[in-house]
Amino acid sequence: MPLYEHVFLARQDVTAQQVEEMIAQYKGVIEAGNGSVPKQEYWGVKSLTYRIRKNRKAHMALLNIDAPAAAVQEMERQMRISEDVIRFMTVKVEALEEGPSAMMQKRDRDERRGDRRRDRDGEEGGNFGDDNAPASDNANEESN
Repeated sequence: MPLYEHVFLARQDVTAQQVEEMIAQYKGVIEAGNGSVPKQEYWGVKSLTYRIRKNRKAHMALLNIDAPAAAVQEMERQMRISEDVIRFMTVKVEALEEGPSAMMQKRDRDERRGDRRRDRDGEEGGNFGDDNAPASDNANEESN
């Protein structure tokens, strides 16, 4: 069967639990069409680059799909009808990625980076740039 990666955006005013229910609903549509969803990820609420249907933020989710085209078309048809889904995209791929997606890896990396800063500085945040650099104004030195 063909393999697909499917990402959809849901309105920001629905809850995370409702998004999980939507994922389960669309997964059920795929399974009813003799397909499977080997991986599903909820990426959380993200800011959008531009407004989509008057929304500045959206819940984002990924589904890896192994299903016939008819099952994917039925899922997309139901997404078009839903008022909560503001955008979606399905891409046919040669092979599905194993392990966490790039978005999940980025989130893990960001969380670890924040933990390291808190451990080093004793608080969140920290210095930007090189910690060993002298505290001088390079602009004044270059103008002389």
